[in-house]
Amino acid sequence: MSDQGKVAPARRRGLADEVADRIREAIFNGVYAPGEQLREVELSGELGVSRGPVREALRLLEREGLVHCAWHRGTTVTTLSAEDVAELDSLRGALEDLAVRQVIVHASDEDLASIAKTADMMERASDAHEMVRLDIAFHDAVFGAAGHQRLADAWDGIRCQVHLFLLTRISRSTAGYLDCIPREHHGLVTALRARDTNTALDLFAAHRRHAVDVVAGTTA
Repeated sequence: MSDQGKVAPARRRGLADEVADRIREAIFNGVYAPGEQLREVELSGELGVSRGPVREALRLLEREGLVHCAWHRGTTVTTLSAEDVAELDSLRGALEDLAVRQVIVHASDEDLASIAKTADMMERASDAHEMVRLDIAFHDAVFGAAGHQRLADAWDGIRCQVHLFLLTRISRSTAGYLDCIPREHHGLVTALRARDTNTALDLFAAHRRHAVDVVAGTTA
């Protein structure tokens, strides 16, 4: 058998993945704000690696939608436009509606308890960035409890952008944020535990709409 057509050897990309993890966490922690430039030279110095892994990491983050690379501007943390927000919200809504329906029909009591646990953790969040992480964790738990692998994969494809959207939300306003978010999520848990499809869908939609309104500046 000739060598032609054989699978090429896999490349190990552990360092680039680790660098991407570090940069992603810095974005999620608010170290780098939307629109801020990410310079390869500075990042390689701060992370103690060469520019190659940094360049590769930035490409990974661009595929996740967290950064934008342009030849004339370099690499910047993504700033979500009104169109970005609308597209992300509509796609998230479609995925989440299916997840809610799946959870109500298929989730076990243990699955629902896991979702409730993330909502309980929100009561102890010390700052807005931690609350955003817990918000994402809550929705991770919902999609995980749906018992639908392709749906979970679809959520995984946008979750970093949703995280960025929620960071944009708290950059607009944090008035009442630490109080209202746990309350909203406890309401979602109650509807899921009651297996009340219509109420759950309405509450999840209202939860998403509130965040979009804050980003759009139509509510506090």
